[in-house]
Amino acid sequence: MTSEVDVLWRLGLALLLSSAIGVERELRQKSAGLRTHTLVGLGAALFMLVSEYGFADVLRDDNIVLDPSRVAAQVVSGIGFIGGGLIFVRRDAVRGLTTAAGVWLTTAVGMACGGALPLLAVATTAGYFLVAYGYPAIARHLPRSGEAQSALRLAYLDGRGVLRLALAECTQRGFAVADVAVQRAGGDGDAPGDPRTVVVRLEVLGAGAVAELAAGLDAIEGVVAVTAGDANERAA
Repeated sequence: MTSEVDVLWRLGLALLLSSAIGVERELRQKSAGLRTHTLVGLGAALFMLVSEYGFADVLRDDNIVLDPSRVAAQVVSGIGFIGGGLIFVRRDAVRGLTTAAGVWLTTAVGMACGGALPLLAVATTAGYFLVAYGYPAIARHLPRSGEAQSALRLAYLDGRGVLRLALAECTQRGFAVADVAVQRAGGDGDAPGDPRTVVVRLEVLGAGAVAELAAGLDAIEGVVAVTAGDANERAA
């Protein structure tokens, strides 16, 4: 009978190959990047191992007393609804993919425990912590993509030519402005004659640090506030 130690290499291979695919997606700044691909690949490998070796005690050569894999199959498909509820899209930004992949992986770990495969469950859990805490450092050292689109929210006082200066600042720092959308044009000052505040959303493309760009925009006279979301530093 095959032991858990004999199949541990399969988890390792899944971790390695899915990480390789994730690196390519991370380099291209896709929403599902290094951690998401690795967790899904690792979880899929454990699901397969549970399906293959987790029911040996109830399956006999020509005498199948029951088929618990039917329940396991329903768990795998059913957990997708929970994962789907954790993913949301705001404009072009996708959030929650890695969290959903983590929930899916946790389901596989629970199934491994229920299928009397404790060593595989522990090894996969260790793999999760490696991905969750070690891979962000790896991702930060990967080359940055010039095709990554990031968003900035710029609030400034109207009538001072601030937007023109802001666009020039973006260009000087090597960013291309893909879109400018006015989110709010109002909010008059308390006193008569005070300029109103305009809020715009800038979509920029570039390989530079968006945090540095935001700092440069904030230094422009007339800018009230700047918030930035760097596509190269996506949240999980």
